Amino acid sequence: MTSTEKPVIADTQPKAVELEEGKAYYWCVCGKSGTQPFCDGSHKDGPFIPRNFTAEKTGQAHLCMCKRTKNPPYCDGSHKTAR
Repeated sequence: MTSTEKPVIADTQPKAVELEEGKAYYWCVCGKSGTQPFCDGSHKDGPFIPRNFTAEKTGQAHLCMCKRTKNPPYCDGSHKTAR
């Protein structure tokens, strides 16, 4: 991936999701998934690879939808300036 390639902004707000402690998830990095914020394979033939993460606790989490977070997959407020 070159520094000029950016993922699609799926939304300008984070998405609240319920996670289950110890369960593995794949967060969409490309922004094209139809099952946001999770990967559905839409990245194929592109430069982006989904991010695998394991939930540290059961409960609600706010996952990044603008794909610009510095703390993937969690929202860090980057959507406020995402373009």
